[in-house]
Formats: sequence, C-alpha cells, structure tokens
Amino acid sequence: MAFKNYGSALRERVKSWISRIGHLDIIVGIPCYNNEDTISHVVTQAGIGLKKFFPGLKTGIFVADGGSTDNTRENAYVAEVPSGIEKIVEIYRGTPGKGTSFRAIFEAACSLNVKAIVVVDSDLRSITPEWVKLLAEPIFTGKFDYILPYYKRHKYDGTITNMLVYPLTRALYGKRIRQPIGGDFGLSPKLAKLYVSKDVWTTDVAKFGIDIWMTTIAINETERIAQVNLGTKVHDAKDPAADLSQMFTQVISTVFYLMGEYRDSWTKIKGSENVPIIANVSSSMEIPDMSVNLQKMEIEFAEGFKHFEAFYKAILSSEAFEGLTHAYIERESGGHPDISAELWARIVYEFATTYQTWNRNRRRLVNIMAPLYFGRTATYVRQVMDLDWEEAERVIEQQALVFEKYKDYLKGLLAKADMVDSGLLSF
Repeated sequence: MAFKNYGSALRERVKSWISRIGHLDIIVGIPCYNNEDTISHVVTQAGIGLKKFFPGLKTGIFVADGGSTDNTRENAYVAEVPSGIEKIVEIYRGTPGKGTSFRAIFEAACSLNVKAIVVVDSDLRSITPEWVKLLAEPIFTGKFDYILPYYKRHKYDGTITNMLVYPLTRALYGKRIRQPIGGDFGLSPKLAKLYVSKDVWTTDVAKFGIDIWMTTIAINETERIAQVNLGTKVHDAKDPAADLSQMFTQVISTVFYLMGEYRDSWTKIKGSENVPIIANVSSSMEIPDMSVNLQKMEIEFAEGFKHFEAFYKAILSSEAFEGLTHAYIERESGGHPDISAELWARIVYEFATTYQTWNRNRRRLVNIMAPLYFGRTATYVRQVMDLDWEEAERVIEQQALVFEKYKDYLKGLLAKADMVDSGLLSF
C-alpha cells in the first residue's frame, strides 16, 4: 500500500501547542502504538526525570501515536507528570510506523528550538527518571550529538541486533556500538534537522528502519557520539520465531541500503574501536526470564530452505550453499541445523552484495533471507541456552569478530560485482 508523503508529520493541534508554548529546552519524545499497559509508566518516569534533573528548565513530553486501537492515548493523557512539564498526546500524520513518529517528534523539537532531544520506547518497564538525565545531559551540555543506550538484555532478546545489526554495523563502520537499534536515544537539534531534511518518509525508514538509519547517519556525519549504560532493558520482548519478520525486513533493507550510500567511507575502515560509555545508571533491575520457540525457528528455516532453494543456489557462493544444504539435511534427518558464525557472515555479505545490484524487488530479496536468519538464531539459542548473560555476550562478541574478519571478503564481492556491472567481467 502506498502512502502520501506529507510535507509535515505534525497535525494542527501539535502546531497550536508549539505556538502556545513557544520554546522548550528539552523534549522527550515517545513513539507508541497499542501500548496501553506500559505507556503511563513511561510518560510518568520521563516527567519525573525532567523535573528532578533539569529544574528551572522548560521541558516537555510529546507522545506521538500511530493510531492505537486500544487505550494507549487515553492512558497517556491521564498519566501523571510533575507540574510545569508540558505534555501533548497526538496521532502523527503520514506513513504508519515508528519512523514517522520520530519525524513528528523531530519536527516539533526543531520548531521549539530545543537544546536536547530524548526518545524512549513506549513498552519500557525498566525506565527510571535517571534514564532521561543520562540520555539528555550529554546533549544539553553540547558535548555530544548522539547518545546511544548500552544495557543488559536477555540473551534471547534483540536477536536482530545480535545476529545482524550489531556485528554488521561494527564491521562496516568500525564502531563498537552494542545497541545500534536500542530505541532509546539522545540527540542534538543539529542531527534532528538533518534527519527531517531527508526524503525517506515513505520508505522503510518511516517504519522499523528508523533506528539504524539514525545511528548510521550519526556515525558517518558526526564524530560526537557516545554510549550510556542504562542498566537492564525490560520491555515487551518478542519471540523471534513469532513476531519479528516484518521488523527484520524493514531493518535489514535499511542496513543494506545504507551500505551502498556510505560505501566510499566504510571501505576505508579497518578493524573497530570502542565507543565510550560516559555514564552509568545507579541501579538496575534483574533480567527477567524469557522463552523462545526454538522448534518453530528450525521449522521456519527448513521450510524456507525448501521453498527458496533455487534462489539460494543462484544468489550464494557454492561454499555457502553447500553449508546451508548440510544444515537442512541435518534438520530433516532429525537433528538440528548448524549455521556457524563463519557461514552466517558469508551469507550476510553475499546477500548484501546482491542487494546492491538487484534491479527487482529488493524487499523480496530480504524476505528470502529471513529463513536463514531463523536458522542462525536457532543455532545461537542452542549454543547459549546453558550459558549466563556474560558468557552469551562473549559468543556475540566472537561473532562480531568473524564479521570483521570477513570484511575483505565483502569488499572483494562488491569489486567483482562492479566489474560484472561494467562489462569487464562475466560470471
């Protein structure tokens, strides 16, 4: 379905709110959609944080809703915030998605001439007032343009980050940013103006692609980035076997698109470096237990391989295809698919290269990759099921090193694709 590209994501009521209050020093934006169970807590904690840590400043909260069909907006309206904190709850205008919600927040922030912007997810259960301080203060003081979260998550939570976005972002751009799509960020008005100026608001960036789009632009357009340790992230975590297919397509499509946009930059980068963690939350919740449907992930892999086998054979190298075939046969023989970090890195880089030269439906190409993500995630889950958080983190770090190791392989694939495209080489 095509959506109209409105010139602004702000409705008239928000514009009137901006005209009435004129200016804010700090704004907290909360994108939401059907989060009736958590939105009140998030709004209240944000309000307390603004009042406690930034007294004397003019601050506000903008809840940008995607047209929730439950009581999200009603609960946000009645959520208590300290006196003096401006608050508005409104449906944004444009393509439905988290990115459009951010667009509305950034437009409002720019119109209000803020000095710092904070955005936090609406399903958070572990947010405390201190989160607002940690995300806003480095921006407000002018020391940084982009603040990313660092936190503990359950070893099964954030599999798109763990299996793809973290190792790929680290290998490409040389920055060890553990949560590039964490959802909770601080950013400067300079960056917000840059984001708003981009013509991307009918693409996947308007949906779940927004977080990695923001992070990748920040990495490439400013050196003033840092992380803050927010403790444990407790939210409405999703089972990758059941809930993440749409998010996978939108996020990975955006990652692959940005690879092409910033190719001249990342091909010159070798290795990776730490991004400083400049502050730590004073207390943190325990990581709650989480279960995943491992059997369903393995079924998704096997059925996907059977259905798309011809595509995989055409897209992937013989070595990668043989590895996948072996994993499929193992699954069909009563065992479990084993997609190693090395095989996975090759698969990701080969799909990424194909994406750059694909003249057909690129979204379809990424969809074809999804069953392989399920297979890799199932392999990881089996590998870490008896490990604690720190041990599981070491597994993820080892995978990231593998992606760095294979970066030259990716560069060679792209160089070969360029030669084919120019007619200098034929397969």
